[in-house]
Amino acid sequence: MDREFFDWSPITRRAPWHLPNDARVALWVVPNIEHYEYMPGPVRIRNPWPRMPHPDVLGYSLRDYGNRVGVWRMLDVMDRYAIRCTVSLNLAVYDMYPDIMEACEKRGYDTLCHGIYNTSYLWDMADEEQRAYLAECHERFTGLTGRKLRGWFSPGVSYTPNTLDLVAEAGFDWCADLYHDDQPTRLNAGPGSMVSVPYSMDLNDAVFYRYDMEGEEFYRIVTDHFDTVWREGATIPRVMCIALHPYMMGQPHRIKYVDKALSYILSHSGVWQTTGSELADCWLAQFPTSVARQGA
Repeated sequence: MDREFFDWSPITRRAPWHLPNDARVALWVVPNIEHYEYMPGPVRIRNPWPRMPHPDVLGYSLRDYGNRVGVWRMLDVMDRYAIRCTVSLNLAVYDMYPDIMEACEKRGYDTLCHGIYNTSYLWDMADEEQRAYLAECHERFTGLTGRKLRGWFSPGVSYTPNTLDLVAEAGFDWCADLYHDDQPTRLNAGPGSMVSVPYSMDLNDAVFYRYDMEGEEFYRIVTDHFDTVWREGATIPRVMCIALHPYMMGQPHRIKYVDKALSYILSHSGVWQTTGSELADCWLAQFPTSVARQGA
């Protein structure tokens, strides 16, 4: 039962999926705008801070820089290219930093719910506790914006065996918890049909940071990745996700590499710059029930 939540199919033998205007690549850009608690509550499995004991002033200060400075620098770049971002949002951000909420709402950004804090995890959460947590996420977001949350991305990439079922049960339409494909896929979770929209850990600045990679290397990998999926997309359209963190790529010495990467990608024809919700809708419009494998 290692694939109980999704069916397997090779990308080369699927029913054709078409992007608007016959685009080759669907690009979605995901700034992770997060809040890390100075003194987090009970730790589940993994300590949220690199240094013990709490508080980790060094780690906290770096992340606080993202919400004070880095996010504004990053928004300037997104505005330059008219990028319609999908914000991976810790919902506490909108409560604690109303200026950030105003900036995202003014731009009409899509929202990918990334839990409440990025220092509280789902590991070892009982089902009822998870249900209450997901309900609180909906209540917070709707109370602040008047809209329904559609996308889900577990905080800290934390799970229990029942998380996907519970997320679907809570009424989310799509999730970004799986990184196993270059196209959306249907998840066999909950009472309905939830869609997995491909997020990325390979094009993710926080992962690069752990391996001491810098902005120039990030630019090279992003553009190399794009060259491949753009070439392949001539016959089989692909999704490309760029995952950013304001406290990382929003730093003065790195931001120019975000700018250069977006300039390079958007200089090509056949790129549909989109959001996570639009990707899910595009896929569901063509495959409302099930996907038939070609030649199966």
